[in-house]
Amino acid sequence: MCGICGILGSTADNSGSISRMLKAIAHRGPDNEGTFFEGQISLGHRRLSIIDLSKNGNQPMFSADGRLAIIYNGELYNYKSLRLELQRTQAGDAGARAYPFQTQSDTEVILAAYLRWGPECLKYFNGMYAMAIWDKEKKELFIARDRLGIKPLYYWHDGKTFAFASEIRALLKSGLVPKKLNTTALQDYVTTQTVHAPYTIIENVKMLLPGHYTVIKENEITAAKQTKYWSLHDIPNRQEDMPYEETCKRVNHLLYDAVEMRLVADVPFGAFLSGGIDSSIIVAMMSRLMTQKVKTFSVSFEEDKFDEAPYARQIAKQYNTEHHEINLSLKLFLSKLPEALSALDHPGGDGMNSYVVSEATKKEGIKMALSGLGGDELFAGYPLFKRLDKLNKMNWVTGFPKPITALPAHVYKLFNNTAAADKLLELMNLPDWNIETTYPVIRATIPVSEASKLLSVNSSIQKELYTNHRHDTLSQISELELSNYIPDVLLRDADQMSMAHALELRVPFLDYKLVEYVIGLKDDAKYPTTPKKLLVDATKGLLPDNIVNRTKMGFTFPWAEWMRGELKTFCEGNMIGLSMRPQFNKDNVQYLWKSFLSNSGKTPWSKIWHLVVLENWLKENEIDG
Repeated sequence: MCGICGILGSTADNSGSISRMLKAIAHRGPDNEGTFFEGQISLGHRRLSIIDLSKNGNQPMFSADGRLAIIYNGELYNYKSLRLELQRTQAGDAGARAYPFQTQSDTEVILAAYLRWGPECLKYFNGMYAMAIWDKEKKELFIARDRLGIKPLYYWHDGKTFAFASEIRALLKSGLVPKKLNTTALQDYVTTQTVHAPYTIIENVKMLLPGHYTVIKENEITAAKQTKYWSLHDIPNRQEDMPYEETCKRVNHLLYDAVEMRLVADVPFGAFLSGGIDSSIIVAMMSRLMTQKVKTFSVSFEEDKFDEAPYARQIAKQYNTEHHEINLSLKLFLSKLPEALSALDHPGGDGMNSYVVSEATKKEGIKMALSGLGGDELFAGYPLFKRLDKLNKMNWVTGFPKPITALPAHVYKLFNNTAAADKLLELMNLPDWNIETTYPVIRATIPVSEASKLLSVNSSIQKELYTNHRHDTLSQISELELSNYIPDVLLRDADQMSMAHALELRVPFLDYKLVEYVIGLKDDAKYPTTPKKLLVDATKGLLPDNIVNRTKMGFTFPWAEWMRGELKTFCEGNMIGLSMRPQFNKDNVQYLWKSFLSNSGKTPWSKIWHLVVLENWLKENEIDG
């Protein structure tokens, strides 16, 4: 796991820009720094050594014939089997000569695969990655991102110069990219607590989409056309009537494979353990696959109603792990908050928990950890799956006149003037209740109508949502979760917060083979009549009943109490600052803050925190606007 950056298209000396960009992402790779300059291409790399710790694994790395140069951030889990394939010469194929490997790294396997297959090599990869390959002969740059968007890759171009990096802050430090707020993305951010790819909070800085690549020729830097090589929407339905027991066996096999592949490392590693179903299953499987004790890490709170530590301890005891518990007091949290916010590469409403547990994990000498992220989104673990499914089945109701369908919501709102009542009314006023229309309402942090009132500018960027309607309803919802919420909220936050401590995070539930299989299943195989039924049945015997059946708590902080208490001054200052920006409506933003302080239920903490973070991030990064 590393940090990468590069510039193409400028004949000027870019060594200063690359140096500043590398300094901005030094935290991502403390083990080595490397650069490459030739003509109009400049490449930079910061290395976090996980596989092949020798200097042979340093980057930029060059192909055996000297033609290709690569900088790469990620891990290729199937690199050993691919290496064997690439060491063989295939008869009758001039492009399939055996590659003369010089290292034991997965990076060189990518180089060899690109030499043999070109961009088609991506179809052979199983891993998480963001990469850039410079072809000296063709004078072209190839950049690519993994299927699910686990690793980030941002870029900017002005028609003459193309710059890219693992983090936005590296682009901002290059001296090439104007520090200008992307006003058209503000409604997206206010509504969803993020900006959905390919857009970002910075004007003209874009994100390479998951499952996409682009090729840019040296003398044709007029655009960056993204080419899709994989998509959730293209996953076929599984029409065969396989017995449920066989489906469970297949899920079990795929998940064990996914975990085992992610145990390959030449450094000490462990796992995040919250005590929930997903992380507990990962730890259980690790324990059965490893000969040594699994090192586990969890967060505990002084406030009992937020504390999942007893469940994490139970799993740690059952599987005899080397367990580490981080007790998070208010005093400790407040001391960590400034540095955690400074670690944000892109503003958002999540990630503080990942920062704290990542820091504690790294202090124990761990350089890589497994996480249960993705289990809820793949196996229908959130309540929204049932809600959206129910609305979809009741779509016929929307055929009645709106005054009739919306009447119950208006009555409910009279007696319960809360955020939940507002959301219900918005749902009732929708033209229909298909998945694409109801999903953004359910997932929204602030309703679109309310977000518009907080802004004084027209903000039009809204990600287009669509699904493969050949899939059953639950799979359509998973598609939306895995293409929106996962990459643009959870994965982005997990990456920036773990890499702030140079900790590599691996996510077995997002193994693309497992994802393809589960998305292709019918609803009756995974409908959550009990919590994540298919996942639990597929891993029967790994978890005790009280872990499976307990009320879902989530891995979160007691934000509301803190924001009305010790964090009040910090939050209030940023809300006032945000309200003074020309893009925001001063009175409405300040009213929202006062509504939160009143604790009426109309304004939960989640409507406030991402706005506080936005203002803090804009100030810290000196963004114009």
